[in-house]
Amino acid sequence: MVGISDIITKVAREPGNSEIWTMQKIRAIAIHGGAGTIDRAQMSPEREMEYRNALQQALNEGCMILDKGGSSLDAVCASVVFMEENPLFNAGRGSVFNHEGKHEMDASVMRGDSLEAGAVAGICGPRNPVLLAREVMENSGHVLLCGKGAEQFARTMGLEFMPEEWFSTEFRKKQLEEALKEDDFRLDHGGGKKFGTVGAVALDTMGNLAAATSTGGMTNKKFGRLGDSPIIGSGNYADNRTCAVSCTGSGEYFIRAVAAFRLASLMEYGEKPLSEAADYVVNKKLAEMGGDGGLVAVDSKGNIAMPFNTPGMYRACRKPNGEIEIRIWKD
Repeated sequence: MVGISDIITKVAREPGNSEIWTMQKIRAIAIHGGAGTIDRAQMSPEREMEYRNALQQALNEGCMILDKGGSSLDAVCASVVFMEENPLFNAGRGSVFNHEGKHEMDASVMRGDSLEAGAVAGICGPRNPVLLAREVMENSGHVLLCGKGAEQFARTMGLEFMPEEWFSTEFRKKQLEEALKEDDFRLDHGGGKKFGTVGAVALDTMGNLAAATSTGGMTNKKFGRLGDSPIIGSGNYADNRTCAVSCTGSGEYFIRAVAAFRLASLMEYGEKPLSEAADYVVNKKLAEMGGDGGLVAVDSKGNIAMPFNTPGMYRACRKPNGEIEIRIWKD
């Protein structure tokens, strides 16, 4: 596997003004690797350990950047790149297949200090979609690019491309075969209903928040379907005044609920604490609509929330006090 340090080459860019930023000791990060009906009985101890180790390593990538005084944007990108490189997750390598047997990947990033954001949708070729989303934010003058145009932009930015076979795995091929037999689409498939989006949120020592989200979408999707992951405010959001959010779940519902921005709005206008706002979005608003999934979020004080309304969600975090949590199920 290519080292993350070889892939992440950018440094944080602070707004071009004379404001003096005060360093703080508080830093925090949370990541997710998908939510859904993750059946404990069907998961072998070896497979469970694979996921826990992968979550630990992805978390470590972001922590190493934060611990060196790096930016929250660099940290979330590093964690997401690691998961894009790991075929356990439905993002980058290991992305699911659409109805035509192709890959269509989406990603987005957002920084909380400037509210700048970038996203890509329906792409295949760029090795790390999240890094292309960052290029869109920093160098395109736009927020969302899709399809061939996004891929052309990636080439102008010099991003690494991989052949389509690199993104494919036998496990994902079997998922597509099963979905085609059933004439159904799945957000993920095999071993339970699982939403394979990955994401990360972080607070750095400068007090800045950032969020990043990446996904391969749903197995057997048709007609260029897009979920919430590349939609700023639905699947991804960051604002220093409130929080950073990355979502995973039934994308159509997260879009309709404008889930990520709703959480931030409950904090800003409703003056709700992070935990209460996150719980409302996931366990009340989305649940009442019939939407399932979860999210990870961190606020400007380093508080972390990781609610979900499904039996499980791959998730990990490191709190400001250094405590690390790596969990799959509710207990």
